[in-house]
Amino acid sequence: MAETEKDSVILNHIGGADLPAASGEVTHLVDPASGETHRSAPRSGPADVQAACAAAAAAYETWSVTTPGARQRALLRIADEVEAHADDLVAAEVGDTGKPAGLFRDDELPAIVDAFRFFAGAARALPGAAAGEYTEGRTSLLRREPIGVCAQITPWNYPLMMAAWKIAPALAAGNTTVLKPADTTPSSVALLARIAAGHLPPGALNVLCGDRDTGRALVSHPEVRMIAVTGSVRAGQEIAAAAAADLKRVHLELGGNAPVIVHDDVDIDSTAAELATVAYYNAGQDCTAPTRLLVHTRVYDAFVAALAAHAAKQRPGADFGPLNSAGQLASVQRLLNALPAHAEIVTGGSRLRRPGHFLEATVIAGVRQSDENVQEEIFGPVVTVQRFTDEDEALRLANDVRFGLAASVWTADHERAMRATRALHTGIVWVNTHGTTVSEMPHGGVKHSGYGSDLSMSGLLDYTQGKHVML
Repeated sequence: MAETEKDSVILNHIGGADLPAASGEVTHLVDPASGETHRSAPRSGPADVQAACAAAAAAYETWSVTTPGARQRALLRIADEVEAHADDLVAAEVGDTGKPAGLFRDDELPAIVDAFRFFAGAARALPGAAAGEYTEGRTSLLRREPIGVCAQITPWNYPLMMAAWKIAPALAAGNTTVLKPADTTPSSVALLARIAAGHLPPGALNVLCGDRDTGRALVSHPEVRMIAVTGSVRAGQEIAAAAAADLKRVHLELGGNAPVIVHDDVDIDSTAAELATVAYYNAGQDCTAPTRLLVHTRVYDAFVAALAAHAAKQRPGADFGPLNSAGQLASVQRLLNALPAHAEIVTGGSRLRRPGHFLEATVIAGVRQSDENVQEEIFGPVVTVQRFTDEDEALRLANDVRFGLAASVWTADHERAMRATRALHTGIVWVNTHGTTVSEMPHGGVKHSGYGSDLSMSGLLDYTQGKHVML
């Protein structure tokens, strides 16, 4: 669809109204597939944060006492609106991220709709302990109640999906929210707020565009009682420290550096093909991406060759998009340029000679556990491969990083697979697959990957607080 001058200006959504920043300041948004500026968004300041938090606090007085059935109906209608506005949401997301439009429409939009519909149903099914007489002459019961105003901060890799994962459980539990999308990718989230507005009281959902200073002002606002963040470890640490000053509840889904254990009893070609497809999806900009492969030494050489062949078939611009920004491209290139002598780029490794921030699908073999590209999250279309000799070594290497979000194990041996699911220090373990999520199961990590869960009933409960009532 042709973009009008009005469409090229993104606005905040505060108290049911679409507004520029009070200061008039804007951030120019760059399409990473072309490198050209295509929209502008508000750079919100303290006055905008105050307005959004005040609107959320006022809406909480009514939204928090609506029935679960009323919240369900609102979320189901929002899900329907997302489907009805699919073309507009695709255009907004693709403009900011450069993702292939067909992949976003086919892979991400259905999951976004499903998240809203799952939490719509979950709103009416909150679990709780049975009432009982735990002391003579008195009956106790447990209430599950909303927390209050939630500050939510989402990343640039999956702008609309991460917003849905945050907004849907918060509203389902009876909270109100102020959500700040990443400063490079606010367009689809701002549009979501506009199309949801007809089904929510003004102020229940507010979207505030801006930069890190906007986020800092938001998380420190006294009306905020819970902070939910998907982002980097650095951001999570800073936010947790800021939240401690006011004892705000914190929910963190942070970085990942997913180990993939490939044993010597797999079908080499089909396993390499599946892992290549998943690893380079979204240009590897995914906290659960299978980017750290541990391969049994008996099949190592054959597997590296198969993986490199399948990686070389991945087409930038068709099978995956660009890096999100010039800064992110430079970060990945720095890691590639700093490889130790023992590591080898088997395929890829170069920026494409075309507009935009595109990098070839890359495989690095011969890495060692202490290498920076093994220990740190690369967040680009880069996969490392290292050897292991036995099961114990594979598990030790897999766990020997500071992250703990996701992992997978590939083997025909069921008992070996079950041992790995128990031994891997991650919040998610896949067996003979990688990357699939479902709304019914939690998505979260351990160690420096954070705490708290997105999706599932666990995700809903994170947005509630318990109250003991004794009669």
